[in-house]
Amino acid sequence: MRVPMLAIPQGWGVLVVLFAAALLAAEEESPATLRHWPAWRGPLATGEAPLADPPLTWSETHHVRWKVPLPGEGSGTPIVWEDRVFLTAAIKTDRLAERPPTPDETAKTSPPENIYQFVVLCLDRATGRTLWERVAREGVPREGKHETNTYASASPVTDGQRLYVSFGTQGLYCYDFEGRRLWDCDLGEMRTRFGWGEGASPAVARETLVVNWDHEDDSFLVALHARTGAELWRRQRDEPTSWATPLIVEHKGRALAVVNATNRVRAYELETGRVVWECGGQTVNVIPSPVADERAVYAMSGYRGAMLAAIPLDAEGDLTGSGRLLWTRDRGTPYVPSPLLYDGRLYFTAGNTSVLTCLDARTGETVFGPERLPELSNIYASPVAAAGRIYFTSREGVTAVLAAGPKWEVLATNRLDDGFDASPAVVGTQMFLRGRRHLYCLEE
Repeated sequence: MRVPMLAIPQGWGVLVVLFAAALLAAEEESPATLRHWPAWRGPLATGEAPLADPPLTWSETHHVRWKVPLPGEGSGTPIVWEDRVFLTAAIKTDRLAERPPTPDETAKTSPPENIYQFVVLCLDRATGRTLWERVAREGVPREGKHETNTYASASPVTDGQRLYVSFGTQGLYCYDFEGRRLWDCDLGEMRTRFGWGEGASPAVARETLVVNWDHEDDSFLVALHARTGAELWRRQRDEPTSWATPLIVEHKGRALAVVNATNRVRAYELETGRVVWECGGQTVNVIPSPVADERAVYAMSGYRGAMLAAIPLDAEGDLTGSGRLLWTRDRGTPYVPSPLLYDGRLYFTAGNTSVLTCLDARTGETVFGPERLPELSNIYASPVAAAGRIYFTSREGVTAVLAAGPKWEVLATNRLDDGFDASPAVVGTQMFLRGRRHLYCLEE
């Protein structure tokens, strides 16, 4: 943990040294998960890195510790554990399929003819050097994809013991940290809306891996044993395609898997798969993953409409139209990015634009906004927070840094020579940004 430079009054030197030592000790003694970035939305699944202090400013020539080219395509966020960075990629080969997939009549896209390699990468955190690379599978994608999607859009996840990687229709894979495959699982084929492709990431807790399989055929939520890959339970879902990653949240000794979707937001008991509560009212094409604090889950969506619902974690049954929600909002919610929950405030952008709103999570009242983030246009990446700062990264390579708190205050605007759809990962004094061509490690 970096301690800021201070003007130290005479005689206070020992106190400052002791304070710095206490901060370092707190980081060392903290749960390992809090010191890393084990999943797409970070250690708390809210976008916050509670023990990190990344750079405020950077450019192509300033505060870039390393920058490495990436093979193929991918928009999944890298994850970080100890000295290793994990990410995925889909590499288009020159080989053509003997029998290309048949295009779906309902799709607006066509499947490719080329064979792809679906690859898992492990990089050295200090240097960016590739430690190992594994081809999980070779094959032709079953369907096409939206022009802004990729065939490696899901983010890896780890519980600190194993690495879990989903390529959707191309399979689910578990590795140890040395790259040895421990198990794999084929959950079938997806037929996504308009052939826009896949994107939901798996979630893991309590030795249970949860995968959302919402598509245009028989949708389901499945739980697998994290160590063996054995199926624990499967629940059918009356849902069209969604791209929302499940949120696993602990409440009063019980773990819930909360899944956002068009027809219902549902909370499943992690141990059994039983639906504990559900609530209708979201928009179509649900992508944002929910966030939660000790009191409520905040679920939102923003395509062809807007909806944000604060749902009490101790709810039971169907809450649709019941008046048992804590509060709701019907404007300014995101389409692709997920919200940030930080210090009791919700931060989110409208649609895929740079128009930001901040709400008090407890009351739903507006803290500030809507405000337009400077120099940002289109946003797919979800915001992250650390050390009292909030980071928003655009598809055009610009990151705006705001002061967290009740006032609108822009601290910096930074630009890199790449485009970014993947969300940042923040660990220690470093920020990792996965671009379309490169992976950056930023550090003062």
